[in-house]
Amino acid sequence: MEINSNFTENAKNDFHLVVKAREGNQKAYADLMQRYKDSIYFMVLKMVNNKEDAMDLTVETFAKAFEKLDKYQPEFAFSTWLFRVATNNCIDFIRKKKLHTTSIHGMTDDEGEEMPLQIKADTLNPEESSIKKQQTEELKLLIQTLPLRYRNLITLRYFDELSYEEIAQQLDLPLGTVKAQLFRARYLLGNIINRLDRDDI
Repeated sequence: MEINSNFTENAKNDFHLVVKAREGNQKAYADLMQRYKDSIYFMVLKMVNNKEDAMDLTVETFAKAFEKLDKYQPEFAFSTWLFRVATNNCIDFIRKKKLHTTSIHGMTDDEGEEMPLQIKADTLNPEESSIKKQQTEELKLLIQTLPLRYRNLITLRYFDELSYEEIAQQLDLPLGTVKAQLFRARYLLGNIINRLDRDDI
């Protein structure tokens, strides 16, 4: 994969991060998110004119971009490609909103119950324990790049292992809001964790 000779220094740095991310380097994902989450958020905000929706769409943009990272071609700067993903995501959102068909249901089973994130918790041998510990640290690093409200929800749900009801009580939020926001956060983290699991196979 050849890099465009006209790339700026920033574009070259992004390209090297993309290569590392494709190889399974989770810090590279976090670095790309950290670098662009604010500029993506403000661009999305201009399109949808709603802070809550803009925050959710920003998270979804990175989820979709990371899932399709193998399709990125370096004839264009990564930032150009990422902003195109964000723009298309916004257009889809606006179109769906006009049709009143938006839904928060996604990572659920046939009965509408939440499907758990695939973080294995079986008895592990020392080598597997070491790998799991490393993956947990990498996951925590990725979680730190999320907006504060998502970060708190993920931590309470998956590290402190609180129930939805306990989280709602602790954060003084409606139960439906807790479920909806956790869905948004899981959408992003689920893609990253699945990629991490595939890289370990």
